[in-house]
Amino acid sequence: MSRPLYRGFSGGGRSSGGAGHDFFDVCCQAKDLGENGFGHELMSPAGTNRSRHSLIFTFLKLGLVVFIVLSLSSSLYWAISISTSSRGNIHHGYRRLQEQVVADLTEIGELSLGIARLKELEFCPPEYENCAPCYNNVSEDFDLVDPLVAIEYERNCVPDFKKGCLILPPRNYRIPLRWPGGRDIIWKENVKITGQEFSSGSLTKRMMVEEEQISFRSGSLMVDGVEDYTHQIAEMIGLPNESNFIESGIRTVLDIGCGFGSFGAHLFSKRLLTMCIANYEASGSQVQLTLERGIPAMISSFSSRQLPYPYLSFDMLHCARCEIEWEKNDGIFLVEVDRLLRPGGYFVWTSQMNTHRSQREKENQMKWSMIRDFAENLCWDMLSQQDETIVWKKTSRRKCYSSRKAGPAVCGRSHDAESPYYQPLNPCIAGTRSRRWIPIECRTPWPSQARLNSTELDIHGVHPEDFAEDAANWNSVIHNFWSLLSPLIFSDHPKRPGDEDPSPPFNMLRNVLDMNARFGGFNAALLDARKSVWVMNVVPTSGPNYLPLIFDRGFIGVQHDWCEAFPTYPRTYDMVHADGLLSLETRQKHRCSMLDIFLEIDRILRPEGWVIIRDATHLVEAARSTTTQLRWDARMVELDSSSDEKLLVCQKPFFRKQQ
Repeated sequence: MSRPLYRGFSGGGRSSGGAGHDFFDVCCQAKDLGENGFGHELMSPAGTNRSRHSLIFTFLKLGLVVFIVLSLSSSLYWAISISTSSRGNIHHGYRRLQEQVVADLTEIGELSLGIARLKELEFCPPEYENCAPCYNNVSEDFDLVDPLVAIEYERNCVPDFKKGCLILPPRNYRIPLRWPGGRDIIWKENVKITGQEFSSGSLTKRMMVEEEQISFRSGSLMVDGVEDYTHQIAEMIGLPNESNFIESGIRTVLDIGCGFGSFGAHLFSKRLLTMCIANYEASGSQVQLTLERGIPAMISSFSSRQLPYPYLSFDMLHCARCEIEWEKNDGIFLVEVDRLLRPGGYFVWTSQMNTHRSQREKENQMKWSMIRDFAENLCWDMLSQQDETIVWKKTSRRKCYSSRKAGPAVCGRSHDAESPYYQPLNPCIAGTRSRRWIPIECRTPWPSQARLNSTELDIHGVHPEDFAEDAANWNSVIHNFWSLLSPLIFSDHPKRPGDEDPSPPFNMLRNVLDMNARFGGFNAALLDARKSVWVMNVVPTSGPNYLPLIFDRGFIGVQHDWCEAFPTYPRTYDMVHADGLLSLETRQKHRCSMLDIFLEIDRILRPEGWVIIRDATHLVEAARSTTTQLRWDARMVELDSSSDEKLLVCQKPFFRKQQ
């Protein structure tokens, strides 16, 4: 663990209540825009200003008098004690008084400028430790929830949900083991698992549970183990083994109802990037456990709304006993699979309903017939069936859609398939009109895929010069001022007392959330620098939508409105990065405050996690004040004398218990 960053002079005491108010909406005003809560200049009515300035001036005079008296007294004390004090004591006393003088002058300067010392936020009640806003779960009694009963939680973000407090970790929370050790072993107390789940056997069949740890080395959803299962899928596609996935055009995978991420964890070793999605669960969460292992995951489900990914995002969709009834609602969930799947991509479905024994039942036989016929009308070819597993391939032939005799209609030209941010499910198929409709076998394979050519960039309306400039900028950032952070974040040997020697690479980070990803340049630069991390690239709904471009580069990401809660559990990211996000949000009128956004960052950030913010100087200075309320250790870094930007580097402390 690196040494805590110096907090600076803006400390502050503890507030007496939560911060449901919007501090920057009430107290501060930005230099340019100030209506939505991003700024740092004080504003007040004229009458209040006159009385306040008079009071401050009086206080300032009294403060200066006291300061002079103290200084003279100290000087007299030095003169008396100099003959009896050692040189070391004299030097120590001088340094101590010098530091006190600097602190006093700083405090007097703050008072003269009207900058109030911000109070630290209170800690949330214990029931908030696994709070996932937008899923109406805080008021639940977790002890009364039956883990064997599946409950569907629809995303519903209430605009006025603002507790305004800091979520504490569980009482016995421990910092996760570093990758790759943390992939296979997690601390049991870090996740919400109840005794009922252990007694039911639903988890112990897949894991090896010890006194303090959960091991995934011997567990899998698949009877023959995940390695045999992925090898089986490769053979069904027509490949020698799973190591050939990349050369066949498969890079990004969406794992629906992913269990605890074992499938995605194995594919990582084959250079595939797997996004796990699952319903919100009150306890024993698939998403929480998967993220704890260092595998990409987020709360999401096939319900009444589209997933927040663009058209043609994934090369493979995988569902192993994900309990989705694909035949329901006129096959609309299969239409959503078709929307997300690239041409030539694969849909892998493993279910007990697919076995010959199960299909002896008339009801299961009818369901299977409906799914098979609907898949055919979507222009999918069934490649193979082995035991419980079926593999379909989405067509690469454009003419197939016009030659169909039945099935969903093709969407009209006015339909927007690229910006689906929680839009209602659409019964029509997007068809082939998009210029991104390119079969996976015709695409540039990974890793060259990350460097789009001019033709591919033109599809997204991006000039090659702008793309090259963005890439050069991020490579420079990673290799220049980012190197200053390497001793803190990318430690050479991040061993804690009592830990075993870590295996290389010695990264302090595993998962990074980029709040304003643009072209995904930060993600690409980290990979070029050989940092063993994965990045959740977030494209804000308040800015231009480059998420299709990010997926075309072979990365993963999601659209998100940062005035809403991110679809994940607390303590799930090692680092949060934001470049230009504050400037982007200032252009929005009457939205959330800076404090609201920072509270959400604090919720999803692990204890001892890092926050890196780069933005305009006045916004970074305002953000520095907000970090005081959140109790973060923070420092500002000057970038360039000619730049109007600053860097803010923060670390979230590990609060072990409520103070």
